[in-house]
Amino acid sequence: MRHGLGLRRARSSPWMSCYLWLRLTEGLHLKDDNWKLVSVDNGEEGNWPRVEGKLIVVGDCKHTPQEIEILLGTLDNNPGRFVLWLRCTHPPTFLPKGQIVAQIIPAWERPEDSIPTACPVDNITEAKCQVACELSVGGEALNITGLLDTGADVMIVPTKHWPSHWALENVAGNVQGIGGMQLAKQSKSVVQIKGPKGQLTSLCPFVLDYKEPLLGRDLMAQWGFTIDIPDSSLDFWAAATEERPTYKLNWKTDSPVWVEQWLLSKRKLKALEELVEEQLAKGHIVETTSPWNSLVFVIQKPGKDKWRLLQDLRQINNVIEDMGSLQPGMPSPTMLPQNWKLAVIDIKDCFFHIPLHPDDAPRFAFSVPTINREAPRKRYHWRVLPQGMKVSPIICQWYVASLLSPVRVATEKAIIHHYMDDVLVCAPIDDVLSHVLDLIINALVVAGFELQEDKVQRMPPWRYLGLEIGTQTIVPQKLEIKAKIKTLTDVHQLCGALNWVRPWLGLTTEDLAPLFNLLKGGEELSSPRELTPEAKDVLGNVQHLMSTQQAHRCDPDLPSKFIIMGKLPHLHGVIFQWRNNIKKDQGREDPLLIIEWVFLSHQRSKRMTCPQELVAELIRKARVRIRELAGCDFECIHIPIGLRLGQITKAMLEHLLQENEALQFALDSFTGQISIYWPAHKIFNQDAKFTLSLKSVRSRIPLEALTVFTDASRRSHKSVMTWKDPQTQQWEADVAEVEGSPQVAELAAVVRAFERHHCEEFEGLCCFNLSMKAEDVHKAIQSIQGMVEDIKKETGDWLSGMFGSWGILGWKNVNKLISSTTHSPSVNQVAMSSVPEWEEGMELEEDSEEDRDLGEEPQMEWPVQLEWFAEAYPDSEYRPPPFQFSSS
Repeated sequence: MRHGLGLRRARSSPWMSCYLWLRLTEGLHLKDDNWKLVSVDNGEEGNWPRVEGKLIVVGDCKHTPQEIEILLGTLDNNPGRFVLWLRCTHPPTFLPKGQIVAQIIPAWERPEDSIPTACPVDNITEAKCQVACELSVGGEALNITGLLDTGADVMIVPTKHWPSHWALENVAGNVQGIGGMQLAKQSKSVVQIKGPKGQLTSLCPFVLDYKEPLLGRDLMAQWGFTIDIPDSSLDFWAAATEERPTYKLNWKTDSPVWVEQWLLSKRKLKALEELVEEQLAKGHIVETTSPWNSLVFVIQKPGKDKWRLLQDLRQINNVIEDMGSLQPGMPSPTMLPQNWKLAVIDIKDCFFHIPLHPDDAPRFAFSVPTINREAPRKRYHWRVLPQGMKVSPIICQWYVASLLSPVRVATEKAIIHHYMDDVLVCAPIDDVLSHVLDLIINALVVAGFELQEDKVQRMPPWRYLGLEIGTQTIVPQKLEIKAKIKTLTDVHQLCGALNWVRPWLGLTTEDLAPLFNLLKGGEELSSPRELTPEAKDVLGNVQHLMSTQQAHRCDPDLPSKFIIMGKLPHLHGVIFQWRNNIKKDQGREDPLLIIEWVFLSHQRSKRMTCPQELVAELIRKARVRIRELAGCDFECIHIPIGLRLGQITKAMLEHLLQENEALQFALDSFTGQISIYWPAHKIFNQDAKFTLSLKSVRSRIPLEALTVFTDASRRSHKSVMTWKDPQTQQWEADVAEVEGSPQVAELAAVVRAFERHHCEEFEGLCCFNLSMKAEDVHKAIQSIQGMVEDIKKETGDWLSGMFGSWGILGWKNVNKLISSTTHSPSVNQVAMSSVPEWEEGMELEEDSEEDRDLGEEPQMEWPVQLEWFAEAYPDSEYRPPPFQFSSS
């Protein structure tokens, strides 16, 4: 940011006392203490001192505001363009137009070769340029002050300063210098040297009989020392280096954790030593005497004569506090606009370029053993993120994201997907893509990451996170399906791989059910498993779908829609876009863009679920997913609804939404459209169509039918139903013991009522005075028409003769019984809206069943329907029903 400066001569005087004031040509608002650059293009020669030589830029003690600081500088006379750095030490402040901020003074002319030069970093004076540094070996530190010597090839430490117990070794050859020639001795251990600004390096210094330490070029090169020789540039520029912070871990304890190192064979020990030397040369590890230790081992890479270094950090991970997830899932490439340009960057060895916090590094130490303990083992600790630390992936995401953050701000037109060490760039045109790609590569290279040219993909198909991305479509990369299943672990791995590709291939829960069924059971992971014939057919179908199915990149100009498909109980849905401008016979372009498939869980709920609830759950999942993908909601949700006779009306649809709480919650705040039709496409017009039926077998008003009462006991597990025989006018009862909850026992009584009374006689049912205990039964009967799958709760053998088992067969029979009634059954609940005055203040006492004697209790006759109705509704007309059913 540059602001204008004006120049004005202060007064006429001899050239040594001539100076010019520098004025702002526009107002300047300084909100912080950062340095600001101001400049002016000068076209008037007369405004400059007519003298030869240099000009000095300084602040004016009289006119420069006290809170304004000017950067001292020099420049050639009459430069044509002038730049000035200034800052506010106590912001904020405002400098008006015309404010004097600095002055320029001609320098005293001296011969060119006699003018001392100045370094912008440090002044060179008569005193020797010395730097204090700290040497450390095995946790022991030595502080020295050394002379910066650009003529010395290596670092020299005087013998008198070198600790006697720090091991030395003779080196072939001599060291020659001003003091003559000496036999070379060098530190046997790698010494870590820390500079005054925290610079770190590791080397083996030479130890000679010399008067003072010399810091040679080997040290200065690793510290990043530079010598700045000024050029004849007319501008002065300031540069700054940003030290990127490291992430400090939170520890549960400061007590050292020590895991003893395994013994290794000679072959593996040699491989370990070579890998350690390699990491030591790269600066990834340093020698240490840390009280922490974890074991290390090596494994040979498959088919190669190379080894991999691994460290077991499980005990260390136990004392590291968990970190919250920064990126719970992968970015979906389906939201990349079609036909936009792409590039993919794969960062090599990402973990090894992210530094550990210096306070945390010693806790990731390990030891390299020796054969027969012939020498002390060498110990090292990591300086970079170690593989195997539980929070390394999170720190990696945080670190790379911090590098990409400025690029995201500067390139709003581009889309950047970052996941771990993979970066995808998407832009509308090649020029924007090249610009963003250059910024990202520069940011990563400056931070020390290694990028290989062959790891930067610029042409389709782009491979990213296991997917192949084309200009319009997305398919999974070739997935190796493991058909040889021997253990439960193999099944877990296979199902995990298939679950990952489901959103792009449309593998439904029903398709994969034979495979998912192999996961059932609480056995060990090593328990034997084998593929059933049905599961083998599933794998063949998966192979076919992988070669035919695909997802699409989105069209940013089209809204998103959702449709429900499949057949009960395994419903699924599709998030899609539809191009209305493409007609059926117009070209080969498909109007359907499949963004993602949505599925219900294979693990069914333990409670009975009606189709409306399954639809609601699917809508809820889809709305959450589209909010994650695009930050918006659907324009339209397709819920196919069918009737046996006639056509669906708007009133019927509104009635469905008003009566079903699950759908109300799923569609909360939804402002789009709800459609009951399928779009005209072969995928939606397949054989397995789902239609939500509005027909109900339940009547909401009492019917003319027999009254049946049901009850159940938690303690005795008795399931009871009773009714008054219309022929004999005697009360009949049916009692059975049922294992399980009272709700299951109460439901069992309802089931027996359907079984005992013939369908031609059983025309309806009515629940009145429904107790809270039977409320679940009330809901279950509402759901039972659509619930024909197995229920997880097993009961005893009391229904074995009827159902065979309390599972899917039983529920099918119940559904058949209800469906075969000649009139719609009714499930109603009649409850008092207020407590009568004569009941106020009364409390109920629980009568213990152990204290009850049924023989001594008075036998009361159940009230008939007429008596009950007349007492409850004295002002209403009663029409006697031939048959009613009740749960009380």
